[in-house]
Amino acid sequence: MRAYDVVLFGATGFTGGLTAEYLARHAPADLRWALAGRNLGKLEAVRARLAGIDDRFGSLDLLVADSGDPASLAAVAGAAKVVITTVGPYLTQGEPLVAACAAAGTDYVDLTGEPEFVDRMYLAHDRRARETGARLVHACGFDSIPHDLGAYFTVKQLPAGVPLKIDGYVRASGMPSGGTFLSALTIMSRLPAGARIAKERAAAEPRPAGRFTHAPLGRPHRVADPGWWAVPLPTIDPEVVRRSAAASERYGPDFTYRHFAAVKHLPVLAGGALGVGALFAAAQVPPARRGLSRLLAPGNGPSPERRARSWFSVRFIGEGGGERVVTEVSGGDPGYDETAKMLAESALCLATDDLPETAGQVTTATAMGDALIDRLTKAGMRFATL
Repeated sequence: MRAYDVVLFGATGFTGGLTAEYLARHAPADLRWALAGRNLGKLEAVRARLAGIDDRFGSLDLLVADSGDPASLAAVAGAAKVVITTVGPYLTQGEPLVAACAAAGTDYVDLTGEPEFVDRMYLAHDRRARETGARLVHACGFDSIPHDLGAYFTVKQLPAGVPLKIDGYVRASGMPSGGTFLSALTIMSRLPAGARIAKERAAAEPRPAGRFTHAPLGRPHRVADPGWWAVPLPTIDPEVVRRSAAASERYGPDFTYRHFAAVKHLPVLAGGALGVGALFAAAQVPPARRGLSRLLAPGNGPSPERRARSWFSVRFIGEGGGERVVTEVSGGDPGYDETAKMLAESALCLATDDLPETAGQVTTATAMGDALIDRLTKAGMRFATL
């Protein structure tokens, strides 16, 4: 038997701390869990904060481990049923823990939105994880749970065995933490490398026999009802949805998912596009990228008051077999409070729920599906048919 059901690696970071607090408030009383990180003093400070929630956490186990020390990560993976990691950017710091979990047969969840990292981990560690039974589940935060589970929720309300098309429209408010901002800069600075790795994965990954899945970029357009302007959103989310579709015949013989950002006023959309364009241009120049990375230091993020005012909604329009359905997934602060909730509930789901047998690199819809929707609904997120 493993010593712990769940180990949280990166508990001293901003999102890691929120995830630790969520577990302290919502995990089952009999859950065996521990905090892990490279700085014992900072871990002790997090534990003291958790003891303020419930004094029994004053004796929570602390594990010292570092992404640069493979032996320490192997010890963490060997002691846990599930490891949560919030340590990023994942492309530069994430692989040793993925490797340790794949080798130990330990389930793994993270909150990465870095496509190149996910593709590299598939190529390097999916086979070993399948051999050991480890479930490697990336993108268990706002990237990409609302979109992946929302598309799955929508598919279940459409006819089976027919071509299906779903468009997702994302609306949100909030601000990034330093770690998220640094990850975005890393992605933007490495697009050619990311595209090359994506091609390698596409060539290596098996395709579903007799079925087709697509995640085209789409085009800017107007959504008459409810009156939105929509622009393609080239995040990791469409590919995650497409991989869930490839893994399940329930998505039909020919499945298409398109992903958009939606706003009510066209000038807001234009301003956002200009801002992203300027950030992308700066990310290509090393001195400018270093300067931008210092604007938001990793470990920092929005205040509780700011997070309390933040929200998200993702509306899905699904069509197939002559039927049309509109659904919505919504919740509070997308980047942090809800991401900590989604990450923690994903780990609890893997550790304690009766789930379909899967292994290797799998998506949230494939690994957890209905069980995770049920958990998140009970935790306050909304999955609704409109």
